[in-house]
Amino acid sequence: MITIKLIGGAKKSFNSDQLQIKKSDISIHELLELLSKIKPDDTSNLDVENILIAINGSDSSSMNGKDTIVRNNDIVSIIPVIHGGLPKKLIFEIEKKQIQIVEIRGQKKVDIYFIDNLRKKYPKIKFQAISSNFILNVTHLKKILYLSINAENNNNLLSNKIETDILMRFGLTLQISNAISSAGMKPSTNFILIAIGNKNYLNLLYSELSDSCVNLFLKNNNLFLKKYFNISKKHIDTVYSKNSLEDILVEKASILI
Repeated sequence: MITIKLIGGAKKSFNSDQLQIKKSDISIHELLELLSKIKPDDTSNLDVENILIAINGSDSSSMNGKDTIVRNNDIVSIIPVIHGGLPKKLIFEIEKKQIQIVEIRGQKKVDIYFIDNLRKKYPKIKFQAISSNFILNVTHLKKILYLSINAENNNNLLSNKIETDILMRFGLTLQISNAISSAGMKPSTNFILIAIGNKNYLNLLYSELSDSCVNLFLKNNNLFLKKYFNISKKHIDTVYSKNSLEDILVEKASILI
């Protein structure tokens, strides 16, 4: 038997947050086909091209993608993600944690004290800032956050704080100093502010920062990320996926040890 955990908008497709499937040793592709057959006719469709699928907490894109085999007693989590243009604020939920994403306009005087001051003002929110150059798209962002949140839930963070774990996974390094110097915020460069906490506090935070926010993810970082992490065309071509670079980045982030 396989347990399916439906997260966020995926719940609407099945009018439930969890399903039990009396199958085992089937691929993710076969599982999705089965789910499409049992989905109620009067619910919204599940967009299988824009979902994150985790098996026992591990992102399937770092395994064999949709060819990954799901076995008896496995727990499969299905999390919808969003593509395309975005507004100035993005709010979503991963493993019951409320997350708010905004992109802050680069400023000459913005430094680590900016985050420190926010942490003092909003002690119930966890903050991290990532250079906009190090985020490929919203699905890349969500998958990395899922890895960090899952690591926290299983007590195997790369560092003693989830905020640092997030930074290290975007920087693809186990060295905190390297993560800060590469993927951390920099003067005059836009950065993504990740805030995890109560929705009411997140709304207050956005009210304070909205004048400094810009539209999310308008910059194409493909070439920068390939060059920075030395990802060759040959490597890209070996990954049979519509989102090869994204899958490589997430795989590298998931196997940091």
